[in-house]
Amino acid sequence: MSRFLSLRPLTRREVREIDATAARELKLPTLLLMENAGRGAAEWLAELAAPEGRGAGSLPRVLIACGPGNNGGDGGVVARHLDAWGFPVRIAWFAPRDRLAGDAAVQAEILEASEIRQEFRAERAEDEPSAADLDALLADADWLVDGLLGTGLTRPVEGLLRRVVEAMNRSGKPVLALDLPSGLDADTGRPLGLAVKARATATFVAPKAGFAAEGASGYTGDVRVVDIGVPRRVLGAFLGPS
Repeated sequence: MSRFLSLRPLTRREVREIDATAARELKLPTLLLMENAGRGAAEWLAELAAPEGRGAGSLPRVLIACGPGNNGGDGGVVARHLDAWGFPVRIAWFAPRDRLAGDAAVQAEILEASEIRQEFRAERAEDEPSAADLDALLADADWLVDGLLGTGLTRPVEGLLRRVVEAMNRSGKPVLALDLPSGLDADTGRPLGLAVKARATATFVAPKAGFAAEGASGYTGDVRVVDIGVPRRVLGAFLGPS
């Protein structure tokens, strides 16, 4: 959200409308919007995880857990900026590489060229990590970033991603969620079966409608709105009370 605009909370449909209008009518590259989102989230994580006075050698280790869609792509951007600032960072994609969609696939290519550590944790169904594997993966991090699922989720979290959410919640590690905690319904603020319990949520453009629901703050933690560069022409219809 612009520093000078106050937007009301957005529904899932409105988020899609804003994204589509920015891309279709304004010709804004989706990769540019993703870059702005990921950098803004990375800046906040740097504030949260590395208080002033800590030297580069003591920066916390960050693991970014990503799904195959745009939320995972946002996580890829976060990884690049944290790496540039000296954080020990790695990214785990919970999908086969050939199933990464659109901009997420581009981010994986950039990460590879940048020699940032990334791994694919479900190349084949028979190789999916066990609960013990996931616990070991998360144990080797000081902070977790949730880039598994975004606002488009409308059904209960299932399969591998459900096991990852369970592992994140039992890890005891602080979590920064990207846009909203994975598994939380953007409109109702209720978990779709289960949801990540984040310490903080970097939400893009505006808060989501469900964040105001009773109990939602137990999943979102502190919320900060990140401006991703959508022009006022698109956002004007969503202004809240001044």
